[in-house]
Amino acid sequence: MADAGGDRGGFGRGRGDREGGRGRGRGGRGGRGGRGRGRGDKGDGKDEWVPVTKLGRLVKAGKIRSVEEIFLFSLPIKEYQIVDFLIGPALKDEVMKIMPVQKQTSAGQRTRFKAYVAVGDSNGHIGLGLKAAKEVATAIRGAIINAKMNLVPVRRGYWGLNSGAPHTVPCKVTGKCGSVRVRFIPAPRGSGIVASLIPKKLMNLAGIEDVYSSSSGHTRTRGNLAVAVYHALSKTYGFLSPELWTPTVFAPTPQQEHTDMLAKSGK
Repeated sequence: MADAGGDRGGFGRGRGDREGGRGRGRGGRGGRGGRGRGRGDKGDGKDEWVPVTKLGRLVKAGKIRSVEEIFLFSLPIKEYQIVDFLIGPALKDEVMKIMPVQKQTSAGQRTRFKAYVAVGDSNGHIGLGLKAAKEVATAIRGAIINAKMNLVPVRRGYWGLNSGAPHTVPCKVTGKCGSVRVRFIPAPRGSGIVASLIPKKLMNLAGIEDVYSSSSGHTRTRGNLAVAVYHALSKTYGFLSPELWTPTVFAPTPQQEHTDMLAKSGK
């Protein structure tokens, strides 16, 4: 029996000694190497980003070197790796809220977890994402990806004298979600962030140092409060102050500018 087992490749169920054995056993795998449970080392290429959109291909090729070039043409970001590639480790994430949600089914109640996560680099970029999943870790991971794809620029300004680096919001901005209404007012340097916990976290991620805030509605609903603050910050570039009155010279979009490269790499 031992000899028979050895001839068949070890532990009895292996087909290792056959040419190109494809058994699922634990015996030796001859020829090509078996196609059992272990498929071997696939190398380091499994984590390599392979872009699937035109914007992603331009970013990986080095044709677009900053997220400002993307925001200038209002291009939608469909791959979160674009943000990782352009901003890198400077982007920090913060969990705003995790809450259970339920759905009534014929078999009872199905419980999932909903996560709100904000990302920012403390230098004028902020994103907010939400995701529901069966497990908390999966929900947080999906919310981070969603937040990176929802990244928006935040304009910063001054209160009073325009000296030093911008430190507050450039004008009064408002945002709303559900019953929550928030309003941010420019504050003098050194005032700090006069707001509750959720707006303060988002302001720090956006890079705003001084601001006054006012809110109304059911602000205990942290998810709606975070979304309202995100909407308010995304409006900072919607107000044209005199320094932005200069005529804009429109250039072709990156897809039009590098159309030959995209046509070649697309084949």
